[in-house]
This record gives sequence, C-alpha cells and structure tokens, in this order.
Amino acid sequence: MYEITQYSKNKAKELGVSIKNSTNPKKKLDVFKDDKKVASCGAIGYYDYPTYLKMKGQKFADERRRLYKIRHSKDRKVIGSDGFYDDKLLC
Repeated sequence: MYEITQYSKNKAKELGVSIKNSTNPKKKLDVFKDDKKVASCGAIGYYDYPTYLKMKGQKFADERRRLYKIRHSKDRKVIGSDGFYDDKLLC
C-alpha cells in the first residue's frame, strides 16, 4: 500500500481536495472534492516526486519531474483529469 506523503497532503489542501489511498489496486490515490470521488491517480509501480526526494535527493527528483512534465504535457493540463491530479499531487 502506498504511503501518502505530507507533500501530497499539502498539495491537496492547496487544490481544495482530499486524498485517500486508492481502492483501485493499480493506483496510489483517490481524489475527492465535496466528498465525491473525482479521480484516481498515480500508477503503482512508478515512483513520484516525493519518493524521489527521499531516495535520491533534490537534484535527481527535479530532473525526474522535468522529464515527467515533458512526457505528459497534454494530459496533465486537462483540469480535473486523472493526469491533472497526478501532476499536481505527485509531481
């Protein structure tokens, strides 16, 4: 089971949503707005920015973030999509 980081909790608060561990075994987080599930984000099996920070440090994490943003430039900009929340909460 994925351990939700303080980084993701803070980002969720900024966005006005709440997060919980996902009920989908292939995802990390379920995102809720007004107690209604709006997205599942973060594929299990891939690291995220907060995890890279802990494991490899700031420089490595920043590079992985940069590459992620390039790869997902289309889906992360669609407000309310899974990719949007993935970008905002885990990257």
